[in-house]
Amino acid sequence: MKSKRVQYLEKVLRWMAIIVLKKYKPSVVGITGSVGKTSTKEAVFMVLSQKFRTRKSERNYNNEIGIPLTIIGAKSGKRSPLKWLGVFIKWLFIVVFPVKYPKILVLEMGVDRPGDMKYLTSFIPISVGIITNISSSHLEFFKSVDHIAKEKRKLLEALPEDGMAILNYDDPRLKDMKNFIQSKTLTFGLKGGDAKADIIGFNYQNNKPSGISFKLCYEDKTIPVRLRHVLAQHQLYAILAGISAGITFKINLVEIAESLDNFFPPAGRMNLIHGINSSFVIDDAYNASPASAKAALDVLMNLRSSEKIVALGDMLELGSYTENGHREVARKIFQVNPKLVFLIGDRMKIALNELERLGYPSEKIFHFDDPFLAINKIRKNIKAGDLILVKGSQAMRMEKIVKGLMLNPREAENILCRQSPDWLRKEYLKP
Repeated sequence: MKSKRVQYLEKVLRWMAIIVLKKYKPSVVGITGSVGKTSTKEAVFMVLSQKFRTRKSERNYNNEIGIPLTIIGAKSGKRSPLKWLGVFIKWLFIVVFPVKYPKILVLEMGVDRPGDMKYLTSFIPISVGIITNISSSHLEFFKSVDHIAKEKRKLLEALPEDGMAILNYDDPRLKDMKNFIQSKTLTFGLKGGDAKADIIGFNYQNNKPSGISFKLCYEDKTIPVRLRHVLAQHQLYAILAGISAGITFKINLVEIAESLDNFFPPAGRMNLIHGINSSFVIDDAYNASPASAKAALDVLMNLRSSEKIVALGDMLELGSYTENGHREVARKIFQVNPKLVFLIGDRMKIALNELERLGYPSEKIFHFDDPFLAINKIRKNIKAGDLILVKGSQAMRMEKIVKGLMLNPREAENILCRQSPDWLRKEYLKP
């Protein structure tokens, strides 16, 4: 339950955001989905900012407080009354005086509980709505995945007739959403859709993975796209959503492809990092759900490597799906068949039991209560050429493991997730 102070702050920020939006009337791109929202936001911003004055929501500014702050263009005052006064002064300035306000706002819209999307769309006039996918993330606060889909769908129901709904063609739940909206639609996908990625392949340089290439098919055109810093095929959905946003705003396809050449996934989302002993770490430590964990394991399975290692932390907020979700991931691990498996957290004991039931050698599985206990054991088992996948929910702090495996830990501040002073001060609390 939110405190009265937080509720009051949300109401004030909502009112301030409404005033700004009415004055400057920007086009608003709203992005939601179970996974991939931040990567999609980055891809959309990279494409649109090449042609338009564009602002994106920063950090985790995707809720009732963060989104109004993005609209205002201010940072959170946190616990400082003086800083909140600064937010008000900045708002007053842009309301009173004409400024070069963005033509387009790209907003990540998080939905954790029923009613969240209805609240956000009640004061934000969305002109382009993007849904990345629908899965079991945040199932703890919803009765079923279908209830999650209905909540996300409210983003599209808020679109005007001349708006655009950009949907993942490969997600069956999103295909049906066309029947509930009045706007135009544009689909993207790997299996089909208006904007389709075809002939996808990994690139290698000196036996090190160096990105993905694919052919973009749209209408009667085919454009080659190379993503030098993208490692995971499932990240192409974010890229295709960005391309679809560019098409919506009538940007040339060649220019769209060129703008994405230097796209970097956000920190902690399938980033390849040089590890100790000439190894490579796939840093996917930002968060985890069964869907994203299985997708990451698919990437690991398909990449060339001398040996593969998996380090997975608990997946949280799954509610009644907790046991089945962890068992599903265990079955995917069994399919990948890594040389070693490191499982962290109480819930990962479910995965451990499933692996043993499937016949995976028990001497290859290690379980730890927290990430700190796992680091040294993993370090002692890494050899040249090993590829190590590290993933887990935010509260599991799996970035601590990534930092412990990095060749140069001094780079952590620039390339790992949760490296702000506030996060670094937080103690690990077993969830």
